[in-house]
This record gives sequence, structure tokens and C-alpha cells, in this order.
Amino acid sequence: MALTINTNLSAMQAYLNLSKTSNDMSISMGKLSSGLRINTAADDAAGLSISEGLKSQVNGFNIAARNGQDGISLIQTADGALGEVHSILQRMRDLAVQAGNDSNNTASRSAISSEATNLVSELGRISGATNFNGIKLLNGSATNLNFQIGSDGSTNSQIGLNLANANVSNIASALGVGNTGATFALTDAGAATVAGAQKFTVTDGTTTSAVTVTLGAAGTYKTAADVANALNADSGFASKMVATVVRDATGAATGLNIKAISGGKVDPTVAPGTGFAAGAAGATGALDFTSASGAQAAITLIDAQIATVSGARAMLGAAQNRLTHAINIANVSSQNLTAANSHITDTDMAQEMVAYTKDSILSQAGTAMLAQANQSSQSILKLLG
Repeated sequence: MALTINTNLSAMQAYLNLSKTSNDMSISMGKLSSGLRINTAADDAAGLSISEGLKSQVNGFNIAARNGQDGISLIQTADGALGEVHSILQRMRDLAVQAGNDSNNTASRSAISSEATNLVSELGRISGATNFNGIKLLNGSATNLNFQIGSDGSTNSQIGLNLANANVSNIASALGVGNTGATFALTDAGAATVAGAQKFTVTDGTTTSAVTVTLGAAGTYKTAADVANALNADSGFASKMVATVVRDATGAATGLNIKAISGGKVDPTVAPGTGFAAGAAGATGALDFTSASGAQAAITLIDAQIATVSGARAMLGAAQNRLTHAINIANVSSQNLTAANSHITDTDMAQEMVAYTKDSILSQAGTAMLAQANQSSQSILKLLG
């Protein structure tokens, strides 16, 4: 090997190895100090891309789980209010049953009517006061609510909630003084002429529907009450309306009052059929406790609203259970994806410590050898002396 001054190949080789070892030590120190196997894209470009995608999913599922909890809180708020609505309706039904007894005098019926009127007013207040984060839940304005319970933008990542059947405002309207119905003239003597198809039309908002009831032949019915009972016994009619007998001060029947269970408007301008002439708007409110027959009609109206609230609460309970399962899925997905991301990005501390220890020893050895290589050129001075 030639002795040269300008080019020290031994020192260059030692320096090259020392530089590589120092770089490896720097990378190991970064991994050991951060606990991450991937600190820069240069550490593992493909792994970094996969890791960032997994992070997005994990974060999305964590937020989705919180969204689900918020949805459950909203549902519980609505259900709690509907529980009170149920209690109010049950009390009103008790009052209607009580008013159905003719042992009540005028003062008693007036007291029953007063309490029922106040309870209807409370239903109206509840419909406007029940809200979650400013969202009115029971007044019909929040018909469709969506809860994001997935981490992506697909349709399967949302659960919808329809609160249309939880419209307490409609319930208050159906039981309130504004639901006067339509009154068609009918006396007990005139009941014998009622026969055949009878058509009644109801308008709810912008929706108009007609119900046709086929009654018996002329002479089948002896009193106006018989006709009312026949109408109420028809399932199609009973699903939308209720009929009550209107009487004068002497107790004689003067007509039939037809009210919409929903609180909609019954059309009085067209004669329903044989035995009935065109009628007029009713003069009393939905809940009439002035007579036993009026109280019976009130029971029918209230029962329909109780069924509506029961259906709404059942729907809310089912939606809450669904959200609970969705939250569990989101949490499990987050956990599993976090574990997958850990396999890609987290440092195996024991393995990395072994590599760091090796590089540390090599660094010390390389430094010593570089020093030795630099000393080798000093021997040329002996030749010059």
C-alpha cells in the first residue's frame, strides 16, 4: 500500500462507516424518544400513508360515538316530556270517565271541564318548551333528524329519526277548543231515514281524505244515538273521527257532531248521504263534558292521543336502542383500528434498543479507528527526517 498524504483511504473508509452509524443512531434515538417507528415519511412512505388513513377512521369513529351519545340524550329529552304527556292524557281520560256519569251536576261538570282545559293548555306549553340545544322536539318542526354514527360519508353512516308522530302540538289541537268539528242536523225521528253510504271529509294541513261508511237500510236506526254508535263502530271512521249526539236544553237530539281525532277540519258543507243534509261548523270544543255522550266522545278522542304518544315513545325507545348498538360498533371499530395502526407506527422498544446499543458501540469503534487512520499519515514524517 502506497504511503500518500493527499488521499488517506483508511480515514475515508472509517469516516464513511462512522457517518452511516451516526445516522442510524440518530434515527434510533428519534424512534426511542417518540415511541414511534415512523417519524417522517422517509422512515416508511407506504406505512405513513396507511397510518394516516387509519387515524382518520379512528378519529371519525370516536366522534361518531359522541354523536350517538348526543342522539341518545336528545331522545331521552323527548321521551321524558312525552312521559309527562302520557300522564296528562291519562288524567284527562280519568276526568272523561268521571264526566260520563250522570250523577254529576252542572257545577261538577264545570269543574271537570276547567281542569281538562288547563291540562290541554299544559300540553300546548310542553310542545313549545321541549327542546334540545335549541331544537324544538315536540311541536312538529323537527320531523327528520340525522345522526352521524359512522366515520365516512356513506348513507350507512347515518341513522335517521322522524319525530312527526311525537307532535304534541297536534295533540293539543285535537283536544282543544278549536276542534269544534262539523254538526249535521238529525233528530231521533229523522234517524229512521238514515241509510246507505255516508261520506265524511277531513282536512289535516294540506292533506284531505274522505271516509265512507255504509250503514243499514232505512228504518235500521231508531235514534240519533243509534246512528252515532254505528258510525263509531266502523273501523275506518273510528280511525279518523268520532261522532257524538248534540242535544238541546230539553235533552232532545238535534244533530250529530263529527270531530277529527287528529284535530283536522271536518267539512260540513256537503251532505254525507241519505238522511243527512249539509251541516255547519260545531259550536263546542273537542272535549265536551256537559253530557254523558259528550264525555264518551272525549274518551275516544283521548284514547286516540294516548295511542299516538305510545307509538311515538315506542319509536323513540327503538331508536335509542339502535343508537346504543351503533355506539358499541363505533367503539369496537375505533379500538381495532387503533391496534392496527399501532402495529404500523409504534416502535418495538426492545428491538430498537438492541439496534441503538449496536450502533453506539460501532460509533465508538468508528471514532477510534478514524483517529488511528489519521495517525497513520504521521509515519511519513520519519521518511522526511
